[in-house]
Amino acid sequence: MDIRRPTCALAVLLVFCLTELAQCMNAKINFREKEKQILDQILGPGRYDARIRPSGINGTDGPAVVSVNIFVRSISKIDDVTMEYSVQLTFREQWLDERLKFNNLGGRLKYLTLTEANRVWMPDLFFSNEKEGHFHNIIMPNVYIRIFPNGNVLYSIRISLTLSCPMNLKLYPLDKQTCSLRMASYGWTTDDLVFLWKEGDPVQVVKNLHLPRFTLEKFLTDYCNSKTNTGEYSCLKVDLLFKREFSYYLIQIYIPCCMLVIVSWVSFWLDQGAVPARVSLGVTTLLTMATQSSGINASLPPVSYTKAIDVWTGVCLTFVFGALLEFALVNYASRSDMHRENLKKTRREMEAAASMDAASDLLDTDSNATFAMKPLMRAGDSKMRQCEIHITSKPKNCCRLWMSKFPTRSKRIDVISRITFPLVFALFNLAYWSTYLFRDEDEEK
Repeated sequence: MDIRRPTCALAVLLVFCLTELAQCMNAKINFREKEKQILDQILGPGRYDARIRPSGINGTDGPAVVSVNIFVRSISKIDDVTMEYSVQLTFREQWLDERLKFNNLGGRLKYLTLTEANRVWMPDLFFSNEKEGHFHNIIMPNVYIRIFPNGNVLYSIRISLTLSCPMNLKLYPLDKQTCSLRMASYGWTTDDLVFLWKEGDPVQVVKNLHLPRFTLEKFLTDYCNSKTNTGEYSCLKVDLLFKREFSYYLIQIYIPCCMLVIVSWVSFWLDQGAVPARVSLGVTTLLTMATQSSGINASLPPVSYTKAIDVWTGVCLTFVFGALLEFALVNYASRSDMHRENLKKTRREMEAAASMDAASDLLDTDSNATFAMKPLMRAGDSKMRQCEIHITSKPKNCCRLWMSKFPTRSKRIDVISRITFPLVFALFNLAYWSTYLFRDEDEEK
């Protein structure tokens, strides 16, 4: 009986230990508590100094390498007057800081997350062509920092920027513009900090990107290191190539200008005596064209060179003004024709009066003198017939024959203008569109 009692006690103790061990194994590990312990361990007082930059590659004393990539979320506007554009993007930086290595608990802890950027060392990157910018803090600040077990640090933030974009508007509105986004180190030289584009796909653009007057054709990444008297600084840039949408300007500018020019030609078909109608039509189209031209220039910056739209509006304004001057010339020619007709009428009256006087004188003369003049008159008649035959034998010019249908000079000016103005305007359109539409890429640059 004494031997069995210790055996039973040992069995009960063994079962209890196995039960406790199973409960311990089934208990869940609180990883949030583990994260706190690891963060206190690697970022605690006296353990990490955010003022000191990380070491170079493989722990050397070389420059810290920071990989950069961006995600363009939207481009809200491209302003031609102020020559700037607004963009919203997610900006990411990644670098290695061996001081932040930690135990990943057998792969069960993938990374640590921070929301306070001042807890770790940060690259001093800035946007060199920035005019305005702000962070997004709704509902919480749109920023995070991830620390991976091997010491890699990923910094991501959503920002909105207004950046300068110098434009060449010589081909406006048939132009293409290149707007840059430049990022550089402010204080660290290339001996301490180097920025590199992330391999693979450094720039991503949202698929449904929509711009009101432009189309994003492509983008290019490049390096733009700058040297100053304080050293050489690492710099990255991405060039966004925008093509202006022409359909808006075709409907709002080119077609209305063409219609105004054509309307000004209506005066060529009005009677030359309809002075109020022709004057009002010419002045109205001229003022409308001038207002259209000033409205176009009001939406553009004052530049020293001539733009493609200036050529178009200037020529259209010249055609409208020419139509008004044409009526002034017609009016002058009409009054000149009337004055000439009055002179001819007066001359015919004088000749008729002179011929009647001569006839009365001939009746009083001797009959012998009359008979003596008959052979002379016959000889003169034969010579005049020869001249008429010689003149009629010459071929007549078709243009002169057609113009002879319009006896007055004022009518001829109107007829010539009906043909000349549309023909010259058509030739101008041919030269204009062939020059600005079918141009080489090198000329655009």
